[in-house]
Amino acid sequence: MTSGRPEFVRPAWDKGWLLQVRAQPGAKKSETAGKQAGRLRVRVAAPAVDNKANKALAAFIAEALGLRASQVRVVRGETAREKTLLVESPSEPDWNRLGCIAERCAPGRKP
Repeated sequence: MTSGRPEFVRPAWDKGWLLQVRAQPGAKKSETAGKQAGRLRVRVAAPAVDNKANKALAAFIAEALGLRASQVRVVRGETAREKTLLVESPSEPDWNRLGCIAERCAPGRKP
């Protein structure tokens, strides 16, 4: 983490924050699963069909951060596992609400 923010988050000018994610669609349940290659790993319960996984990913991140679903959207990587999400928020969200993001936290382990 630099400047108190995780390495997978960076400012998006005046629009909010860019969140780098590695998505795993078709999981048993939606949850964060640590980090991988500088990205937040997120398991998504929805399948990768008809944009369902992208919508579920955005909704999961919004709920975890305490935002409205309309404040989070995929802006890059719609058909890839590596995605960039735009989190539109006037103030910086509490990234710790995403769950297990610390270097020492192994996948599947709760913070």
